[in-house]
Amino acid sequence: MAGNVVYVTSKGLKKLKEERKGLITVKRKEVALRLHEAMQDGELIENAEYEAAKNEQAFVEGRILELDHIIAQAQVIARGGSKDQVRVGSTVTVKEDRKKAEEYRIVGAAEANPKEGLISNESPLGRALLDQKVGDKVEVQAPAGTLQFRIVKIK
Repeated sequence: MAGNVVYVTSKGLKKLKEERKGLITVKRKEVALRLHEAMQDGELIENAEYEAAKNEQAFVEGRILELDHIIAQAQVIARGGSKDQVRVGSTVTVKEDRKKAEEYRIVGAAEANPKEGLISNESPLGRALLDQKVGDKVEVQAPAGTLQFRIVKIK
């Protein structure tokens, strides 16, 4: 993934930076204290708390490295782009057959959260929507079969 652009909104970038800061300033210290306390308990070979703290430390350090990479490769998605074609940053209203219309914002994978209406440009639906126009129909392969969506609105 080296050299690849990671698309984020300005709000998403701020959130990622806050998460990184919290991991470095708070979580890292908490884990170090847990490790220190576990080491004080004696035998390290059979010390479950020590193993758990080591695992958590590895997770925290890995997440910090991941966030460093994402932030370094981040490209903030500009607001108010094209209303003619779906782009990263577009908010798209789609309708599937007889179902209620749904609205999604196309964002980068680091920020995707379908429950909040944020879908990745790398997801099957996100990829299918990119470069499409109002009125276009897109097909998406899903575990339940092929789904067809019609683009109702782009903003």
